[in-house]
Amino acid sequence: METPELSFTLAYWVFCLCFVFTPNEFRSAGLTVQNLFSSWLGSEDMGFVQYHIRRSSVTLLVHSALPLGYYLGMCLAAPEHHMEHILEQVSEAWQLYLLVALSVHVGAWTLVVYWAMWKWENHPISRMLQIHTQPPHRSWGSLAASLNTEFRRVDKFTAGVHGARVIVTDSWVLKVSTYSVSMALQSQCQVSMVHSRQHHMSPDSASPTQILTLKVDSTNRSMSPFHIRLGQ
Repeated sequence: METPELSFTLAYWVFCLCFVFTPNEFRSAGLTVQNLFSSWLGSEDMGFVQYHIRRSSVTLLVHSALPLGYYLGMCLAAPEHHMEHILEQVSEAWQLYLLVALSVHVGAWTLVVYWAMWKWENHPISRMLQIHTQPPHRSWGSLAASLNTEFRRVDKFTAGVHGARVIVTDSWVLKVSTYSVSMALQSQCQVSMVHSRQHHMSPDSASPTQILTLKVDSTNRSMSPFHIRLGQ
């Protein structure tokens, strides 16, 4: 016979996995960070860089709260075992779990507040733009405005879904990931194929789909290479 603790544990962590990796069913239901916080994130088309700085920061905060949410949920699912923390009688294992969960969440808040205090200049996306800043752009903000303008153009290439997209503009190759955006200037990068495999069944097509894994390597030594996946 299943206990409330086991049932809640299975349901909660399945939900967390789906919320973090967002299968199509969760996207259709609107259970994504982008949808839940859409009013605060603003429009990606109006400000691509600023949107993803906010999106990645909110995603970090929400995901870091999931372990703490499990503890609070267990207090409700099995209060006879977990509400004793009021009397400081909770087991050492749960004390350690709560300490780790709180540390992760507080650490995420500390990092985001630090980014915000310095006007997002130390955010990973801003730092990558700083590395790419060169004449005629005098600052990463100027380069961000140029990237925003390119993203608004209708002739850009996009593939994938929010949180796992590949975008190619007139000057940039971009990979949107859960917590950041990898980027390389086309004039400074080399693209090579790393792997190719064929899927014989695709939900979007009756014909086989070929998945290409490409490595984007920048000649700028300050930038790390990244991989993108494209289907054809």
